[in-house]
Amino acid sequence: MSKKGYLRRRLIDLLEPYYVSRISKLPKKPNHIAIIMDGNGRWASLHGLPRIKGHIEAVSAVRRVVQACVKVSIPHLSLFAFSTENWKRPENEVNSLMNLFVEQINLNLEDLNQNGVRIRLVGRRHELFQKTLDAFEHAERVTASNSRLNLYILVNYSGRTELLDAIEKIIKNKKGERITEEKIQKYLYVPEAPFPDLIIRTSGEMRLSNFYLWQAAYSEFYFDPVLFPDYDKLNLYKALIDYSRRKRRFGGLEEF
Repeated sequence: MSKKGYLRRRLIDLLEPYYVSRISKLPKKPNHIAIIMDGNGRWASLHGLPRIKGHIEAVSAVRRVVQACVKVSIPHLSLFAFSTENWKRPENEVNSLMNLFVEQINLNLEDLNQNGVRIRLVGRRHELFQKTLDAFEHAERVTASNSRLNLYILVNYSGRTELLDAIEKIIKNKKGERITEEKIQKYLYVPEAPFPDLIIRTSGEMRLSNFYLWQAAYSEFYFDPVLFPDYDKLNLYKALIDYSRRKRRFGGLEEF
């Protein structure tokens, strides 16, 4: 770890009790946070490293985010890890990412399970590498009874594809019936998951990138310039404090 990185970690250790205490007193917190984890490749380029090193470094950021959510009692967390469009990336990068998923599940599953984290895979499963799918589904079985934090990992996911898949299932199973919002909701990949209250995107980009198009209708957005591998607990805590100041009316006049 660099001297700068060490000092940042020490600062977090010193400030975290203050932020946790402050967040515990906030009038409202998001029930579901969703993060578009952006900037891994740029982080690697800035450090003169191969792109996969940025993804590897991002694993530590994921760990910090999960720990922070558990610490401040956020029950639902979505992480956009790999989109359907990401298959267009170089083959060696895609293969490395799929192997990284398997490796990190094997390394972290016991700890996640002991901390009450339930893992949910969200996306088109049948198109994934078999070993990657097997690792995720094993993790889902092992953590199925946990309820402290529902961790939705979006792999081979796109909002448009999710809607197309839902509509196709409705047409197949309910021929001739009218398509309604309720029916679409029923056929989403994880229909029981609450819609995200807060969507965070790192790296300074300000777009959804085909993420949770249906679910994001009334989400609050928070854009953080930090590249995701450098994202830490303080970044998340500051987003929660900012969220607590928002007024959410869902098209009406009263705040919810």
